[in-house]
Amino acid sequence: MLPPPGTPGTDLPVRSALPALADALSARGTAVVVAPPGTGKTTLVPLALARDVPGRVLVAEPRRVAARAAAHRMAALLGERVGGRIGYSVRGESRRSAATRVEVVTTGLLVRRLQADPELPGVGAVVLDECHERHLDTDLALAFGLDVRGALRPELRLLAMSATAQAGRLAALLGGEGDPAPVVEAHGAVHDVDVVWAPPTGPVDPPHGLRVDPRLLAHVAATVRRALAERSGDVLVFLPGAGEIGTVAGQLGGIDADVLPLHGRLPAAAQDAALRAGPRRRVVLATALAESSLTVPGVRVVVDAGLARGPRADLARGLGALVTVRASRASVTQRAGRAGREGPGAVYRCWTAAEHDRLPAHDEPEVAVADLTAFALELAVWGAPGGAGLALLDPPPAAALLVAGRTLRSLGAVDDDGRATPRGRALTAVGVHPRLARALLDGAPLVGRRRAAEVVALLSADLSPRGDDLVATWRGLRSGTDRGATVRWRDEVARLERSVGDGTPPRSPGEPLPDDTVAGLVVGLAHPERLARRRPGSTTTYLMTAGTGAELAPGTALTGAPWLAVAVADRSPGRRDARVRAAVAIDEATALEAGGPLHAELDEVSWRDGTVHGARVERLGAIVLAERPLPDPDPAAVTAAVAEGLRAEGLGVLAWTPAALRLRDRLAAAHAGLGAPWPAVGDGDLLAAIDVSAARSRADLARVDVAAALRALVPWQVAGDLDAVVPDSVTVPTGSRIRVDYTDPAVPTLSVRVQEVFGWARTPLVAGRPLRLQLLSPARRVVATTTDLAGFWVTGYPAVRSELRGRYPRHPWPEDPAAAAPTTRATPRARPPR
Repeated sequence: MLPPPGTPGTDLPVRSALPALADALSARGTAVVVAPPGTGKTTLVPLALARDVPGRVLVAEPRRVAARAAAHRMAALLGERVGGRIGYSVRGESRRSAATRVEVVTTGLLVRRLQADPELPGVGAVVLDECHERHLDTDLALAFGLDVRGALRPELRLLAMSATAQAGRLAALLGGEGDPAPVVEAHGAVHDVDVVWAPPTGPVDPPHGLRVDPRLLAHVAATVRRALAERSGDVLVFLPGAGEIGTVAGQLGGIDADVLPLHGRLPAAAQDAALRAGPRRRVVLATALAESSLTVPGVRVVVDAGLARGPRADLARGLGALVTVRASRASVTQRAGRAGREGPGAVYRCWTAAEHDRLPAHDEPEVAVADLTAFALELAVWGAPGGAGLALLDPPPAAALLVAGRTLRSLGAVDDDGRATPRGRALTAVGVHPRLARALLDGAPLVGRRRAAEVVALLSADLSPRGDDLVATWRGLRSGTDRGATVRWRDEVARLERSVGDGTPPRSPGEPLPDDTVAGLVVGLAHPERLARRRPGSTTTYLMTAGTGAELAPGTALTGAPWLAVAVADRSPGRRDARVRAAVAIDEATALEAGGPLHAELDEVSWRDGTVHGARVERLGAIVLAERPLPDPDPAAVTAAVAEGLRAEGLGVLAWTPAALRLRDRLAAAHAGLGAPWPAVGDGDLLAAIDVSAARSRADLARVDVAAALRALVPWQVAGDLDAVVPDSVTVPTGSRIRVDYTDPAVPTLSVRVQEVFGWARTPLVAGRPLRLQLLSPARRVVATTTDLAGFWVTGYPAVRSELRGRYPRHPWPEDPAAAAPTTRATPRARPPR
């Protein structure tokens, strides 16, 4: 199928690498192609495979826009229309036929086909394009494809293509341990690209959540105007999302160029318009999809805002959303290369050279940062819970997998061993996130199949929201205000309706449910942990059933709603509460119906305001709906509540007498020196061990006999040895009893004057170790520290004697202290003669 050399549009750099690629695939069945954007790998490699490999060639692209564009480009090279030998299939749209030899699909659709029939009948080769982008579906498709080759289809050709030179890990994965797959490289004829550093002149806030400082967007628009004046050719502008593209487009009014957006939310016709050269100069405002997946003709100038948008999961709070981050050096390098395809070009970077050096080297793979619920379910349905036995480029993080497994079990999608259940397989077949699939399948009988599908399509599709009021956005789509968005939404609705099937029982006849109730039920079924009730005394802050606070944006139409079903929320660094991005105003009855499994009434005994409280509590998750006093709470629960209260209040609430503090220090020394059975008495140990069963309040805790409680911790087998093992005081050779200092439990210490230990050959054992002596001068200043007194008399004492006997002549300084008599007295002063 590959057109002969000289055919317009086919003499691209990758063509010279095709013979080596054919040899590699013939010999090994797997290979890695590394070629920069614009070298023709996405179009010429599949056509060459279709010539050499029997069966259909499946080409997987990470984005629908790229899949459609690649199919149209290949068909144009063959002088054909899409749907013949070249076809494509994306979610909700397919143009292929029995004659199709090369079919371009999204990686998500490829995963669906592999799950439906792993043998991929009729397919001779699978090409995974743009593997360097590391989307979850790409990682899954690669792992599943390798599993199929190893177990079912050894003849299946598997090819991974990347626009970056980091091909070693891909080659190792495709080839197997110790024998990497061949790597075929193609080098593009890239022209020189001048780098123009164009940072904002004033302060700009860093991005957080979905917010981008409007001052940066105004600067990007100004930089576009500057680039148009200074350079020739079309201008490609990189922005993080559709919202920023719309803002910048609105600020470019009056320029002598066509302004064209390019992002995934656009209808196909608008996307195609941005990918065709126009009759006059163009400014194409694009998201990251134009980095490597697409070729935008005519571009000689790139203006880069330096931002990217990707998924992030807040595991602790159960929140997941898209966030705006600084683009990596690898990404901005690819973006800059777009200006050098057709001739010398320039890139205007809206940051400084110093900031550039601090950018991350590469984007993080989605598996490291995203919500893994859908990913984990795909692994379970494949028969590899947690990825066991699969060749994954990166192992999924254990914490994220744990949270995903907990969610899937709550949905009934996997069993306790992580294996997929029939319900899990049904959820996966819907083709949306498992939470949304659950909302569709369980919501259809409650609100009707069509309306459930409409809300789920709204939640799953990449559509521009109308503020944070989800129902307003829904009504806008139904009215057709944004025709392109409405068409795509209706296509998705039809697909979701088909996925529910005809077996769903119809809703009971009666008055149709209001839109708010329908949307609230569906959103609540998808995210019961985000059902939220307004906090007392506030109109904009809420408590969600998961226990996380949530806050509405100022001026929203949702202000004052008693309950919300929150569809999207995220939390900026440093903020306690999440910001609500999309929600539905609901009533309590709807919240209870949607969050049924979270609704419970139970006896709760807790520590509150310094005392034990017992109540019969009705809850929806963390939200308390009602509570009544509990007259006779369970004694065990009371004891647990007091113990929790002690942990909350801290050990300082107890009455620590000097004797109790001293005993704790002695026990700490015994445990440090001898270990068990002597008890540990650190704060955590005492909080868990001290018996507070008789207490009911803070006042009761203050009356606890702490010393007695500490003695009760000592096992009876060693209790009688306490004074011998860690004595309160030690008798020195003079007969004086001196208190041992246990401040440092690792080194019990006795401070004593040198003269009082003359004749002492060795120090006694305390807590199983020689007692450390701090030897003092007659003025009680430390002159030496030792645990080896016999050695000190020989090696250390002579220097001490030499230094101090002149200063303290009335005190004895014998040459042989080990044989001298100890004393506490000084020699009396001589009386002057009368």
